[in-house]
Amino acid sequence: MRDHQPLVSVIVPNYNYAKSLGLCLRAIQEQDYPSLEIVLIDDCSTDDSVSVAAALGVKAISTGTNGGVSVARNLGAAHARGEILLFVDSDVALAPDAVSQAVRLLRAEPGLGAVCGIYDPSPLIRDSRIEEYRCLQQYYALISSEGRISTVHTNTFAIRAEVFAELGGFNPLLRHTEDQDFGLRLAMRYGALSTSDVVGRHDNDDTLRLVLRKVYQRIYLAMPLYLRRRGLPGGYASGPRAWASAVCLLSVAALLLPLLLGAAWAVVPLLLLGAGLACDSGLYRCVVRHKGWGFLGYFMAVNVVVNLTVAVGVLAGGLRCVVSRRFREVYDAALGSGVTASA
Repeated sequence: MRDHQPLVSVIVPNYNYAKSLGLCLRAIQEQDYPSLEIVLIDDCSTDDSVSVAAALGVKAISTGTNGGVSVARNLGAAHARGEILLFVDSDVALAPDAVSQAVRLLRAEPGLGAVCGIYDPSPLIRDSRIEEYRCLQQYYALISSEGRISTVHTNTFAIRAEVFAELGGFNPLLRHTEDQDFGLRLAMRYGALSTSDVVGRHDNDDTLRLVLRKVYQRIYLAMPLYLRRRGLPGGYASGPRAWASAVCLLSVAALLLPLLLGAAWAVVPLLLLGAGLACDSGLYRCVVRHKGWGFLGYFMAVNVVVNLTVAVGVLAGGLRCVVSRRFREVYDAALGSGVTASA
């Protein structure tokens, strides 16, 4: 007798991603897993997203008012009929076996809370060198943490519907750090697995301005959580990226030394910059493997700017924590009872 194949609801939150949405939906329609439904939630897009979906035979469910990705995901879960929910961002196109692999891993370990996918190192749509940079940088971050994790990668993750309901869904008050809040609550009761068996290609940001803005926002807004849970993946107090960011900021500050104390002190910022680059040596080896030596210089220059942005976000977010009790307590629901606000 053929094994039961649980219905999987693939939930796609979308806001103004018409450019990649068609690729995302077609990739879902071409999955090798036979028992699935597509639940597309449109967060009041102002582009052609709804018509792109309609052309592929996918009906978009509107949030009614723009509420952010947490609201969209929660609404998708409310409309889903599947035993398993698989969330995939509308700028990600899944590999043909992504759903079947996620189901296999969840069924193999009943106590597992979620299965998270990783990005392919190449972008879904090649728009710029910045996009090439960002895809490689995020790929390395995800592949380096493959295995058990204490958070979730919300770009692509599968979770049992009953577990999602038990956790209360995503916090609708959070637009940028909802993954860290949800991942923390998940980790308190279950575990999550990050795996290269589930892969998607990502249409990443294609300008340096967008990349820096998002990096700054996420670090700044997550500081109350990092300060309370310093071992959290991506936290300011852990990992080579944290050290690289701190040392890069020190190297900029050290530029004052030759101005104040003489030219001989110019060696100090150079040594600090070299130390910062050394902290990311694994990342740079990954770049050479995938893109060759010709791309490395550009990648390193952009990465230094990104690391400086991380450091500035840490300082700004840390200062905000000192002066604002409300900001410090934004994650208290997760850190305390494990239950957060519902939509």
